[in-house]
Amino acid sequence: MSRFLVSAAHKSSGKTTITVGLCAALSAQGLIVQPFKKGPDYIDPMWLGQASGGACFNLDPFLMTSERITACFLRHAALADISIVEGNKGLYDGLALDGSNSNAALAHLLDLPVLLVLDARGMTRGIAPLILGYQAFDPRIRIAGVILNQLGGARHESKLRAVIEHYTDVPVLGAISHDPRLALVERHLGLMPNHELDDAAQRVRAMGELIAAQVDLPRVLRIAASAAPLLTQPGTTPTVHPEPVEGLRQAQPERSLAPQPRVRIGLARDKAFGFYYPDDLLALEAAGAEIVPFNTLQDAGLPTVDGLFIGGGFPEMFMPALQANASLREGIRSAIEAGLPVYAECGGLMYLARTLRWKDGVYDMVGALPVDVVMHERPVGRGYVELQTTADAPWPVTADATPPTLRGHEFHYSSLENLAPELKFAYRVLRGHGVDGERDGIVYRNVLASYAHLRSGAGTGWAEQFVAFVRAQKIASRPQAAANMRTVQVNDQPVATDSEGYLKNLGDWSEDFARAQARAENLELTEAHWQVIAFLRGYFEEHRVQAQVRAMIWHFAKTWGPARGNNHYLHEIFPIGGPQKQGNRLAGLLKTKGEH
Repeated sequence: MSRFLVSAAHKSSGKTTITVGLCAALSAQGLIVQPFKKGPDYIDPMWLGQASGGACFNLDPFLMTSERITACFLRHAALADISIVEGNKGLYDGLALDGSNSNAALAHLLDLPVLLVLDARGMTRGIAPLILGYQAFDPRIRIAGVILNQLGGARHESKLRAVIEHYTDVPVLGAISHDPRLALVERHLGLMPNHELDDAAQRVRAMGELIAAQVDLPRVLRIAASAAPLLTQPGTTPTVHPEPVEGLRQAQPERSLAPQPRVRIGLARDKAFGFYYPDDLLALEAAGAEIVPFNTLQDAGLPTVDGLFIGGGFPEMFMPALQANASLREGIRSAIEAGLPVYAECGGLMYLARTLRWKDGVYDMVGALPVDVVMHERPVGRGYVELQTTADAPWPVTADATPPTLRGHEFHYSSLENLAPELKFAYRVLRGHGVDGERDGIVYRNVLASYAHLRSGAGTGWAEQFVAFVRAQKIASRPQAAANMRTVQVNDQPVATDSEGYLKNLGDWSEDFARAQARAENLELTEAHWQVIAFLRGYFEEHRVQAQVRAMIWHFAKTWGPARGNNHYLHEIFPIGGPQKQGNRLAGLLKTKGEH
């Protein structure tokens, strides 16, 4: 099982760009590369996944037991030609004084040869005692080679090579000159995610080519192949998922033998929201969920789902676009009010709030949670968290009982304001900040929204609990759902609406639907009706919000003249609720809250 760890003497040494380049370079040679990332992180794994063509899995000694780390590694490494683990911070850095959760401890656990990335700026002879010290500090760790980064030129490289060769027995595997093409874009929470950049694939390809030209890849492969075999532990034999989550070629945990009704869980996945652990998605599927992606920036309505998972991301970077998609926001809010189960983490919590304020801008969000969000210049919560569930936690505990203390992590620059005093919370914060330093996990109807990120693969079991909760709610709501639904026959095909005739799925609209719904409402459509329907749909397409009555009056006063372009006439031709209700219903748009 070929494998190695990429680490460094300290953070910001360039190990992420080098690891991304190694993944891309080896993938370009036709190898199946399985990346792993040490610690809690979303963005680095997204870049590593882009470079390798498959999902990157996190190995976290603070959140996971040694047995879980080993099982995760073996399960996914078994399906690849080579596995590359990127460390975090420095080789010996970690929370514990004894180094038990350091990169070195992970290297020892998985018997990983270490490639040490050294930022060589301003260094010559001093690089030798640095390497010797790292070797001597823990003799169990095999530093198999160093990669010199940020070199000042050929002369600088030759001096360093001479020093390292003279004083140490560690080979130089690569020497990388300073090159802006090896830089990844950064902002307030670290690197910019790859899915926000249209040229991410080109950037990764260029990084792979640069690394291939400056790193001795054949020697790296020999070092990886020299790692001793890891013994397969019981329960870690990989089983290939027959219908994998998009982008996951890896194995998944064993499915439960007890057959359970499957549920559909909508997953917000777009430029605003993309922070998901692959093993959580696999755990959701293993528990019986079908994952249905939707786009908060572009989709006019929710897909047909039984629950929602809205993960973290950068909603503050897309506030205008999120506000502009009013139909989806209203659809989510209405679904929550109707009892739809939702799990939201960090950015997802921010999206469900009333408003989001950053700098001089305040934008409307979903409005399901009675809170407002404000962004700050410095982190409010950052690091690992420990939580204790309260009596208000909504999810049932599965057979693998939730431990008294849940571990997760948080990283947010936002805080909540104007919280409704009657709010309930699922967690008491033992470590970290959460919502207010004492509580986290807002509970509203069937929503659980927290700043904490949990990992099912780290033993919290949240994925199984959420799916069980969604399934229970689905079963309980069937009689009421049937009472609140009807269908309209359109060209001999049933189209679902609510009890008032509003489309369940906005994508089902057609002119034939408008005719069928009009017949059901004893309304004979005229050219005036069709002009209003066309205006309503065109206005929504342009503005992503439904037209107010005054906008209709202004438009049709110019089109028809004041005799017909007025509120009285519009209500006359749409007698059941006027143009905002009956008109929007026939136009296939969502129900509005009333006249404006």
